[in-house]
Amino acid sequence: MNLKFGKTEIRDIIFIVISTISVILSFMLNIDYLSWIAIILCGIPIFKECIEGLVTEFDIKADLLVSIAIIASIIIGETFAAGEIATIMAIGGFLEEYTVNKTNSKIEELVKLTPHIATRIKNGIEEKVNVEDVKIGDILKVLPGQNIPTDGVIISGETSIDQSTLTGESLPVDKKENDEVFSGTTNLFGSFLMKTTKISKDSSLQKLIDLVKSSSPENAKIVRAADKWATMIVVIAFTAAILTYLFTFEISRSVTILVVFCPCALVLATPTAITAAIGNLTKHGILVKDGASIEELAHVNELVFDKTGTLTHGTPKVVEVISDETEEMMYLLASLESKSEHPLAKAIVNYYDKNDLATVENFEMKIGKGITGSINGSKIIAGNEKLLEDENINLKDYPEKNQNGEIQIIVAKDSRVMGKVILADTLRENSRYTVKRLKKLGIGTTLLTGDNEGAGEFISQQVKVQNAKFNCLPEDKTEYIRQAQLNGNKIAMIGDGINDAPSLKKANVGIAMGSIGSDVSIEAANIALINDNIEDIPHLIAISRKTLNVINLNIAFSLSLNIIAMIMAILGLLDPISGALIHNIGSVVVIIYSSTLMNFKLTSKEFRKNKKLGITKHLYKPTT
Repeated sequence: MNLKFGKTEIRDIIFIVISTISVILSFMLNIDYLSWIAIILCGIPIFKECIEGLVTEFDIKADLLVSIAIIASIIIGETFAAGEIATIMAIGGFLEEYTVNKTNSKIEELVKLTPHIATRIKNGIEEKVNVEDVKIGDILKVLPGQNIPTDGVIISGETSIDQSTLTGESLPVDKKENDEVFSGTTNLFGSFLMKTTKISKDSSLQKLIDLVKSSSPENAKIVRAADKWATMIVVIAFTAAILTYLFTFEISRSVTILVVFCPCALVLATPTAITAAIGNLTKHGILVKDGASIEELAHVNELVFDKTGTLTHGTPKVVEVISDETEEMMYLLASLESKSEHPLAKAIVNYYDKNDLATVENFEMKIGKGITGSINGSKIIAGNEKLLEDENINLKDYPEKNQNGEIQIIVAKDSRVMGKVILADTLRENSRYTVKRLKKLGIGTTLLTGDNEGAGEFISQQVKVQNAKFNCLPEDKTEYIRQAQLNGNKIAMIGDGINDAPSLKKANVGIAMGSIGSDVSIEAANIALINDNIEDIPHLIAISRKTLNVINLNIAFSLSLNIIAMIMAILGLLDPISGALIHNIGSVVVIIYSSTLMNFKLTSKEFRKNKKLGITKHLYKPTT
């Protein structure tokens, strides 16, 4: 494992190591003052957070009770207990922060797509400026092959934009005047002028940073519930300590109560469980926006799929060649397409897979229609029906037909149609397997697609989803999810494009394909599949259920241990040292139990457990 630490993390590690050594030496050599090193290095940050919480928000959390336990231990001369408590809390806090930061750093590597320099046109003069200095209303020039620096509208020129990083769509989108363009997308062909509509910090790509910053387990409902328990524990611990002193006049018992009832295990282990699950998912290329998403996903019983780029690859491939002169046609077509950067062109060249390409002259691209060029004195045309009609070419023998979402390129040589090539977006190899496993987990499956019924039905029959709806506008998808929720279902929606954003927002849990989406879809999604591997979805659901079970067991164990230890402290059966030891053992136990989530795998045994859980607790109710 490649571990990289920042300056703050290195400092925390040094403090923790020194504190741990000082506590161990203090115990082994019976030299109490060595524990003061741990109290100063690890205890002071706890005191600081406690005071800040009380002064700014009067927020009673575990830090208050931890601080009281440390101070009380010092007052009665048990500096070893104080140093031990401070050290264990510091270790737990560091593990939590490091795991979250590690997840963030993996995602931050994916957002380095926005160019740092833009070409601005001012008073007719081109100037290079930092993207951060671009203002709304500035005129920018974007050349072929460049990434668009910020969001805006084309005011001059036309081109094709590769928006795959933004929407997941495989095919470039033709753009002309008054069309919107987005930061992080790539200009493939023509140069154009654009007027900016957003500054850099508000652009589509920059929104991902906001998502990364929100990737914190503190946002989970279950963590907030643990804080409520901690507040109650503070009241109980104080009351028990005061009453015990009034009845026994033994300050040692009262201090021991504060030590053993310190809810470190409860407050520390709960976010650690969520963080461990997030760490596990990160290894699978899955970004979780917050802990609440894991908790919510554990209750999901229906998964709604988009089609293009989700169940399918989103990239076109040649699936059929129709011609009476296939060899010559493919030779001419591949030679012509080799001059283009269009994904359809690349798919054709890859399919031909030969190096003996002809020299092309007079190459010209007809944006939105196709391409033309001359090979050995003959004019070659490859494109859609509109292009060939513009060239007055008869399509009687090879009419353009669109079935199952196919793309057809008609090829002509010297005004004579030679045939056509059919390309299609192909099904992901693991789509059918994923849907099958989801059903076994008790998860209902639904396909909502904007494609026509022929194309949508073709895919739905292949993957065998339980429900499918076609010709869906964004509002149709949102309405379906609303009705399903009214029917009692908990919905997870997985999609990859801007049009899926309303549905991702409406669903109980939104899952985005790919690490980067539009400003809308990024904010709408709770989870992102960085590697676009939908086969990881059953693992995602299973570990969510497992995490919720671990958290509930952690809470039950922590509270039980605290209550038993408090009773023993009231009866005088524990002193502060033994109380601190029991308290810390409890913390270690729940941390170790939570850490098992880091290596969780959906084995056959775990699959059977989740299958039973899905059927008994998350019954799917089909929505008509």
